[in-house]
Amino acid sequence: MNKIKEAVAYFTKNYLSKSDLSNARITKLIYLSDWHHAINYQSQITTINWYFDNYGPFVNDVFDAVCQHKDIFNIKIITNIYGSDKTIFILKDENYIPVLDESERQSLDHIINITQNLNWNDFIKLVYSTYPIASSQRYTHLDLLKKAREYKGLK
Repeated sequence: MNKIKEAVAYFTKNYLSKSDLSNARITKLIYLSDWHHAINYQSQITTINWYFDNYGPFVNDVFDAVCQHKDIFNIKIITNIYGSDKTIFILKDENYIPVLDESERQSLDHIINITQNLNWNDFIKLVYSTYPIASSQRYTHLDLLKKAREYKGLK
C-alpha cells in the first residue's frame, strides 16, 4: 500500500485552502503527520526516510508518488504571491476514498486542524519547532521513531 499516495489524497480532499497544497506544503504536512503518528502510535504513516536539508524536512518521495498516480492526481503550476512558480496537487475524483486506518486519519486530521489557517511563515515556524528538526543537524536523516522516544522521555 502506498501510504504517501493515500495521505496526499486525504489532504487534497480535506484541506480547506486547496491553493495552499503545494509540493512543499504537502511534503511538510506529511512530515508533521508522520511525526504526530510516531509520538502517539510508535509508527509513521508512511515509510519515508525523512531528510533535513536547507528546506527543512524534504524528500522527493511525495512528488514521485503523485507523478506515479496521474490517474488520481493532477499537477498544476500556478504563480505564488511572489511571482514564482508553485506546483500544486489536485485530486481528480472527489469521490476517491483514501485507504487509511483510524489512527492515520486521526493524525492527518490533527495536522489539518493545526495548520490550515497558518500562513506560509507560521507554517514553517511550526515545522522547524518540531523536536526532530530542533534537535538535529542539517543534512542528516531523521529517525522519527527514535526522536519520538527521546521526546517522550523529555516530557
